[in-house]
Amino acid sequence: MTWDDLRRQATDDNRKDRDRLIGVYIGVLAVLLAICGMGGGNAAKEATLKNIEATNTWSFFQAKNLRRQVLRTQSEELELWLIKEPQLTEAAKSAITAKIASYKQQADLLTSDEKSGEGLDQLWNKGKALESARDIAMARDPYFDYGQALLQIAIVLASVALISSGNFLLVVSVAIGAAGTLLMSNGFLLLTRLPIIG
Repeated sequence: MTWDDLRRQATDDNRKDRDRLIGVYIGVLAVLLAICGMGGGNAAKEATLKNIEATNTWSFFQAKNLRRQVLRTQSEELELWLIKEPQLTEAAKSAITAKIASYKQQADLLTSDEKSGEGLDQLWNKGKALESARDIAMARDPYFDYGQALLQIAIVLASVALISSGNFLLVVSVAIGAAGTLLMSNGFLLLTRLPIIG
């Protein structure tokens, strides 16, 4: 074996090792891309689900609030009627007073019902919590979108670096892949909110 043959074999061995490492790197990027896609899909579903739940809660809130207002109006009308009609019999006055008390009790129960958790106060808190959960999911989604795009670009650049034997594209791929991984991680953890994203 000549010196040139040994040098050629060493170069071939180095290239094979480099190609294997790039192949593993591309595989890791593909796994991260799949995880990023799953996170983005889950964030979008969560935002939609929480938005629907919040809308339903606010509709229920409005219906209960309308019912409470009707009860309050009816009890006020009956109170005015008692004042306007002083000649009513005691039995009629007693029946009207009982009805007023019943209406007020129902209105109070519509305002706050700890037992069922469906009073207006409880529905208000539930609606606000659902809106908050929706907003968090919506804030996470763009990080997954940008993370996916960067990871895909990193995979393409690494593939080109594999074919062309160039190291510059590989370095750029690693930098872009790291940025994509950071964005994906922030999508899961939401440690910071970047003003340029979402």
